[in-house]
Amino acid sequence: MKDLIIIGASGFGREVAWLVERINAVNGTWNLLGFIDDNSEIQGKSINGYPVIGTTNVVPDYMQAYFVCAVGASKTRENIITKIKAKNPAVRFATLVDPSVLLSDFVELGEGTIICAHTILTTNIQIGNHVIMNLDCTVGHDAILKDFVTLYPSVNVSGMTHIGYGSELGTGMQIIQGKTVGDYSIIGAGAVVVKDIPAKCTAVGSPAKPIKYFE
Repeated sequence: MKDLIIIGASGFGREVAWLVERINAVNGTWNLLGFIDDNSEIQGKSINGYPVIGTTNVVPDYMQAYFVCAVGASKTRENIITKIKAKNPAVRFATLVDPSVLLSDFVELGEGTIICAHTILTTNIQIGNHVIMNLDCTVGHDAILKDFVTLYPSVNVSGMTHIGYGSELGTGMQIIQGKTVGDYSIIGAGAVVVKDIPAKCTAVGSPAKPIKYFE
């Protein structure tokens, strides 16, 4: 079994620990050493039976292990990974796929990506590095999801779509075929994307429209 450490000990971190347990129940793959988290108040504590073994500063002490970042917010996750890789270029990241996930042989998965239970990915799909797909999502043919994208639960991404770098798709939102969400944009829960969404904005509603732009 390969040693694994989860970065982030909050709610999604606990869900990823459960995902690891589900993987191991089918095929013993990971020896989960515990969590690392920069929250000083939880250092040395046990969370769902796994210890918080330090902050991100302890990464050099565990270079034999794999890491996975269980932080849902795309920009925060990107910042954490960038910081760790700058200090530890040889760090290794695990890709975790729940045993219930359905995906074809024609799906490319980047390093550090997490795909949660009951998600379906069809065919000729490109998934970047450090992407999170939460529970019960669907991704259609020829879709491209760039690095650090986050799909919250029950997101439906239709075929031939392009989801830009660092964007976040809110719970239960849908995007019809062939549309684009720009880099670092946030789509609100329950939104329906029927037109391209520009970069660096928040879009909500059905049809989804930008309501705020940011740098």
